[in-house]
Amino acid sequence: MVKVLVLAVTGLAFSNGLMVGGHCARLTPRRMQPTRMKETTLDRLTGPKLFKTVTKTEGIHAVPLVPLRVLTGILMIHHGSEGGFWPANYGTPGFDGFVDFIVKPYFGFLPGDPALWSAIHDYAEFWGGVLFAIGFLTRPASLTLLATMGGAVYFHLASTGWQGFPFGHVENYSYNFEEPTLYALIFLLFFFNGSGPLSVDSIIYNQIGEEGEGQ
Repeated sequence: MVKVLVLAVTGLAFSNGLMVGGHCARLTPRRMQPTRMKETTLDRLTGPKLFKTVTKTEGIHAVPLVPLRVLTGILMIHHGSEGGFWPANYGTPGFDGFVDFIVKPYFGFLPGDPALWSAIHDYAEFWGGVLFAIGFLTRPASLTLLATMGGAVYFHLASTGWQGFPFGHVENYSYNFEEPTLYALIFLLFFFNGSGPLSVDSIIYNQIGEEGEGQ
């Protein structure tokens, strides 16, 4: 009789749960488990993820890098072509003005011909902008463009100062050093992180990087 009762109780326990280490672990049927609500964009903006920092710029997080890189590079091409379409347009008012009003008074400490430094500046920004826009040799291009922007920040600070930064009001509604500072930060970002997707660098790395890692 006792044996029959033990078998009955054991069967009842297994019908409602699982005996583990003398304890009954309740098994919840799949259909009874609470369903997880799909996270919406509003949840990401108002929930805990509002405060989360992305640790890797991969997948969807890397998408904004493409227009940022391309448009920044195109704008740099414009900056490197004073006096014409191509860089180093000797004899044009734009090029000669850069030499006379920027290089000579503020970069006179550089050795050699001021016009040569103006040409180097133009080539660095023009061709560096091209490489940056297509994402080829992005890190060397970023470092070169970062150096030119450092020179631009120095020039503006030397010529007009801080202009009451950070609360000063100026006639053109922006500090003169503001634009090259923002450019410099963009180039610093890409120097450390690389070109991002849709770039020549990413295509090359997909070909040679995997082979190197597999050896």
